[in-house]
Amino acid sequence: RNGKKEEEGKIMKRRTKRIIQKAVVYILVLIIVLTIALPYAWLVISSISTKADLISVPIHFFPERPTLQNYKDMIFGTGAQTTDAASQFLSAFKNSAIAAGTVTVVCLVIGLLAAFAFSRYRFRGKSLQLNLILFVQMIPPIAVIIPMYMIMLNLGMMDNIGALIIIYLSFTLPFVIWIMKGYLDGIPVDLEEAAMIDGCGRLQSFFVVVLPVASTGLASTTIFAFIIAWNEFFYALNFTSTSASKTLPVLITEFSSKYGADFILTSTAGVLASLPPVLLALVFQKYIISGLTSGAVKG
Repeated sequence: RNGKKEEEGKIMKRRTKRIIQKAVVYILVLIIVLTIALPYAWLVISSISTKADLISVPIHFFPERPTLQNYKDMIFGTGAQTTDAASQFLSAFKNSAIAAGTVTVVCLVIGLLAAFAFSRYRFRGKSLQLNLILFVQMIPPIAVIIPMYMIMLNLGMMDNIGALIIIYLSFTLPFVIWIMKGYLDGIPVDLEEAAMIDGCGRLQSFFVVVLPVASTGLASTTIFAFIIAWNEFFYALNFTSTSASKTLPVLITEFSSKYGADFILTSTAGVLASLPPVLLALVFQKYIISGLTSGAVKG
């Protein structure tokens, strides 16, 4: 009997320990979710509020008179009392889409081939080149802003969307190469050798066999590359000055006047600017998770 009671006691302790561990995990996850979701929820609430709702005391966590007029003013450029930034929103949105889209496509084309070469071929200086690519990622933007500014100024590319694309490529392309190399290293070489035995060339086996296997990693890398280029602020702030090349992160900082920042229009622009990366992340969520998991394990 004593032995049975001791066994039951051990079982109860293990169950209690599991329950406590699960409870701790759920509490931590809840804290993280709230930390991430609550600021964005307040951003959305502010975008459908009026100034009276935002300055009311006590504060209203949901507006008494919610309105979509702020989105109408932003999209159609009407009703902006304190700044003309709203009239430039669609232009800035287009510039961000062009820059982020072009950078993503170029990075995938060049980055995939470079990652394949680093993953499958042996050549002189391979380790040195990989370390140099990693070193580029470690350089802070403030350290290269003056040389880049002088180069673009001498080339006559200031306030040009093409200059932003070139600059974005300088730090997005190394990221894509490193990430995709990790995914390709985890794909067995035997698959390519089997394809080449069946008559495929090296490059053909890459596109026909390797690329479909690496589709999850490719999808997640594409999304991250797009988000990096879409959210970039520092270079865009220093290399753009007019609506011809100004991007959304820069434009959002201009919703202010001599009376202070216009929090309503800033919140509205923030919600609209966040939609493309948020929608991409939601649509391709399973690819991001599986891509990150597969990239972390070799073999």
